Amino acid sequence: MNPQIHVPLLMTRAGAVSALTLAAVGGSLLVPGTVPEAHAATTRAKAALKVAASKRGAPYRYGAAGPSRFDCSGLTLYSYKRVGKKLPRTAQQQFNKTRRVPASSRQQGDLVFFHSGSRVYHVGIYAGRGRIWHSPKTGSWVKLEKIWTKSVWYGRVR
Repeated sequence: MNPQIHVPLLMTRAGAVSALTLAAVGGSLLVPGTVPEAHAATTRAKAALKVAASKRGAPYRYGAAGPSRFDCSGLTLYSYKRVGKKLPRTAQQQFNKTRRVPASSRQQGDLVFFHSGSRVYHVGIYAGRGRIWHSPKTGSWVKLEKIWTKSVWYGRVR
């Protein structure tokens, strides 16, 4: 369902004067009970972030995608899968699948891609305040850490 009410329907609900005013300024009105796409994506991203946080302490294992062991992209894949979004398996593939977001517009639940040149080698989920949830390396576990480099790109799951 289109979340915008078109002018003919609006005219029957709000009256001709309101419809003409709305049309003249190019606005739109949301149908009560619908969720705009951007809000739904933000809600889903925050839910994926909570899934990742719930895995705190789960040991790192190369190639693992949960539910009890994870590598970096396995954690992001698992977290988003639990909230109904499919991601590819590797950090590079996930980067290729997301919409780029400038650092100034990053939001909780966005993916944080660590890179060397054009090669993505690590991914985590942005938790806010310059921190990510991630599964860093062999001998470690899922944890919340500060982003330690400026060589990162941000991506939003569509």
